[in-house]
Amino acid sequence: MRSIFLLGGFIGFSLVAVVGLISGRSGDRVLFDAAFGALVGAFLFRWFWQKLLVALTEAVKLKRAARQAAEEAAAAAAKAAPVGVKAK
Repeated sequence: MRSIFLLGGFIGFSLVAVVGLISGRSGDRVLFDAAFGALVGAFLFRWFWQKLLVALTEAVKLKRAARQAAEEAAAAAAKAAPVGVKAK
């Protein structure tokens, strides 16, 4: 979680600083805007990471439930049709 927060802050800082320098703003204003961009980027990355984790855990739960249902269906089918019994 901390690494995602730091990565988002770094990307936000870098992006805003580069855009500020390209647009010809003064150095103090570029740093101020970049600091604000780091904060916003960090929070956005954290929010996105939380949404991603929720989606991944939900997918894993659904996959496990489907696998368990398939195993139970296979066990029920094996139990219903005994092997070695011939029909007349």
